[in-house]
Parts: sequence; C-alpha cells; structure tokens
Amino acid sequence: QVQLEESGGGLVQAGGSLRLSCAASGRTFTTYDMGWFRQAPGKERVLVAAISWSGRSTYWVDSVKGRFTISRDNAKNTVYLQMNNLKPEDTAVYYCAVGGGTIVGHAPDYWGQGTQVTVSS
Repeated sequence: QVQLEESGGGLVQAGGSLRLSCAASGRTFTTYDMGWFRQAPGKERVLVAAISWSGRSTYWVDSVKGRFTISRDNAKNTVYLQMNNLKPEDTAVYYCAVGGGTIVGHAPDYWGQGTQVTVSS
C-alpha cells in the first residue's frame, strides 16, 4: 500500500522559513515525478513545485520562484520543499504528490494527507 507521509508544516511569521518533507513508502519511486500542491481556503488545489525522477527538471509556480526550493533523495524516497521568505498568501494546506509521469498539468497517482502552513503578518 502506497503511503505519503508529510511533515514540517506549522505557524510562522512573514519572512520566516519552513521545510516540508514527504516520505513515500509502499513501492519504489525512483522513476516517479514528485511535487507539492497547495490549497488555500475557498480556492482550488494548485501545483506549487515539481521535480522529475532524475532531479534534473523542476517546475515552479511564478508566485514562489526565488523563495521555494524543491529537492529529492531517491535513496530515502523523500521529497522536500524548502520555503523561505514566506508570505501570508502562502497560507494553505500543502499536499505531497507523486506521479508515474509528469505531474505538471496531469493528475498525480498518489496524494499525501496534507500539512497546514500558516503565515502570520
């Protein structure tokens, strides 16, 4: 059974940093793309960042470019999202996602349960 376990969310002041982690288990994910979506209250879930299985290709939504960094450790089946200079508009539930193909513009195969990130002004 595939499981994606997220950690690292919380409450932080504007300008602060958080690091999200997502550990995948249940199968080998070395050939899967991984990424992070977020959903703010009353809004749809959107892709924030994605990284290819090799780590050579990444995607960012414009609003987080220069502030967020995505990385992965295939030996640990884990993807990370380093979030710096956080803004109140980054407040959302963040979901880890994994897909057998690209997850940019395509639905992932697996989802995490979500972790809350709240940025106070």
